[in-house]
Amino acid sequence: MPLMPSWVASANAADHPFPLNNLPYGVFSTTQQEPRCGVAIGDMILDLAAAEAAGLVVLHEDAVFDVPFWNEVMELGPEKWALLRARLIEVLAQGSPDQSAAETMLVTQSDAEMHMPFLVAEYTDFYAGRHHATNVGTMFRGAENALPPNWLHMPIGYNGRASSIVVSGTDIRRPWGQLKGPDDDAPRFAPCARFDMELEIGAVVGSPSDGPVSVDEADQMIFGYVLLNDWSARDIQAWEYQPLGPFQAKATATSISAWIVTQAALEPFRCNTPPREQPLLSHLQDTGPMLYDIDLEVTLAPSGGQEMTITRTNYKEMYYSSAQQLAHHSTSGCPMTAGDLLGSGTISGPHKDQRGSLLELSWGGKEPLTLPDGTKRSFLEDGDRLTLSGYAQGDGYRVGFADCSGVVTPALENPYERSK
Repeated sequence: MPLMPSWVASANAADHPFPLNNLPYGVFSTTQQEPRCGVAIGDMILDLAAAEAAGLVVLHEDAVFDVPFWNEVMELGPEKWALLRARLIEVLAQGSPDQSAAETMLVTQSDAEMHMPFLVAEYTDFYAGRHHATNVGTMFRGAENALPPNWLHMPIGYNGRASSIVVSGTDIRRPWGQLKGPDDDAPRFAPCARFDMELEIGAVVGSPSDGPVSVDEADQMIFGYVLLNDWSARDIQAWEYQPLGPFQAKATATSISAWIVTQAALEPFRCNTPPREQPLLSHLQDTGPMLYDIDLEVTLAPSGGQEMTITRTNYKEMYYSSAQQLAHHSTSGCPMTAGDLLGSGTISGPHKDQRGSLLELSWGGKEPLTLPDGTKRSFLEDGDRLTLSGYAQGDGYRVGFADCSGVVTPALENPYERSK
């Protein structure tokens, strides 16, 4: 599919992340407007609350765009999602008879503040990237026991905290927790010293379920995707995760990008999952191309220092797709809800410069990264800014994600000492 030209000139640049082919959904506000739904087109935002009030874009008899979340649209279902996208393309396409009306409803992105794009109902994070799982398993258990016995048969996951999901640009406070080194006699309570990031993509569930769903049904339930950084306290996790898995190590924050890229926009970029070493059970088997060809990058910038790319990889490296993760999540009868968020798991490639976490990039701290100013990083220092970016490359256009960034700020003083 080639570039779809728009009368919004900035949307027609070959390297712009938000052409007419994309049309991602978000929530924005300005000094004159309360938070409401909008769609990104080039450097602009089409105010959908204004478009709805004027009768230009109407999806339901009740207003659904004048609220600071996309959940009401999600709950209308896939048919309405398709109608909305088709109408937006009509309004914003080059030569549209609606141009003059829509021009009055545009807001410059640089003048807008972005907010969480949806109300997160529940959050589940998966461990579904084979290269990441192999690297981490090799570090802690040796190459011969890198993958748990169940790993090639189902996507492993854990339930995280919906309350700690934050939008890109939110500062990330270094957490406190129990730490115990291998030679320590007892744990101590201290700030995390091995704070890390994880490069992921988050799937936003748009349709609810009640009972098991197939992989194809799960695929149709996904409203769209965001970039996701699952901040991780590795030293807290090392002590707490035996035997049940991550808890406080993952509860500090999870950052997501502000614009939801719809599944429809990503449809031209579908690709196959990797070959299966072990055949999946029938309810999880691939039914076609289940992943997307999305180039991903992470940069690190120390406080006052030069930004440096620390990894480049691609979403097609995942072993399990979001649809397979969602189908697996439902097998026990677990109801899924509009607004559920599924983290893909860390996306790493086969080479060292494609690893999606500092734990892997520094190989547990044994091989620190050297930044442009000569300082080294095994894990994140206070003041470091992490930025995730990504796009799918089309024929003369890109379907891009908004950046997902956060700055690590110092830990608070000991909250328990403060109360004495």
